[in-house]
Amino acid sequence: MKIARFTHEGSETYGFIKGDKIATKDEITYLTGVPIPQNIKDFLFDGWYDEIKNKIGDLSYNENISKYKLLAPIPNPNKIICLAFNYIDHAKEQGLQAPDDPALVIKPRTTLNSTNSDIICPDFVTQLDYEVELAVIIGKNCKNVSISEAPDAIFGFMIFNDVSARDIQSKDKQFTRGKGFDSFAPCGPWITTKDEIENVQNLKMTTKINGELRQNSSTSNMFIKIPQIISKISKVMTLEKGDIISTGTPAGVMLNKPNAVFLKEGDKIEMEIEGLGILNNTIRVVKSD
Repeated sequence: MKIARFTHEGSETYGFIKGDKIATKDEITYLTGVPIPQNIKDFLFDGWYDEIKNKIGDLSYNENISKYKLLAPIPNPNKIICLAFNYIDHAKEQGLQAPDDPALVIKPRTTLNSTNSDIICPDFVTQLDYEVELAVIIGKNCKNVSISEAPDAIFGFMIFNDVSARDIQSKDKQFTRGKGFDSFAPCGPWITTKDEIENVQNLKMTTKINGELRQNSSTSNMFIKIPQIISKISKVMTLEKGDIISTGTPAGVMLNKPNAVFLKEGDKIEMEIEGLGILNNTIRVVKSD
């Protein structure tokens, strides 16, 4: 199932996506007879989705998706955890070897952004870069998870753009500020539940900038695989319902490239991961005080 959060005529809600059609929360309640909650996190992680799963086949999808403004699927995750250098091809292009243990970066939830929205770049950022990533949505609280138990902790997946200010990243010698600007985490366009993905470690992933293909890889190039990622992180910190783990980017970013062409005002970014949809954003440069 594809589950989206969206607004329509000033009101926020959520629902299911099928092709280019939506079944809204109110329609789901009416057709299933189950009074599902207003908050999407309560619906996803507190048993309500499981309660109606066997009734999903009876739903009708009457509304066109174009009528709605899609939002970041998870509104207020406790944690957004990103991995650095976790793709063999990306590590190689940087002259590095992918680390055996996950190199972690925490992005604040104020970075969250949605598809078809602007990425806001302050004018003092001179090296703005993109990173297409597969994000894992954690479905239950867990600690010290074994590799075999890790898949049970997953609710679903989505596309994630780990936008990065490389000039600031280079200056600071660490990643938090350069990756922490508001709007620097476009994600979505919706959550795809794990049962819809046959093999999450073999999904084609691409980035196009103004139609030019920049990243063209596969989740098969991930060095630490998803069960190991969850297990290793859970040995450091408790993972909570709704946490987002973004699992790294493949080759093709501008970081440390000679003659790098960084993002600029008006650039159109299109990211696609097989089975998860397409994430579209535009760069907007704003003056800083």
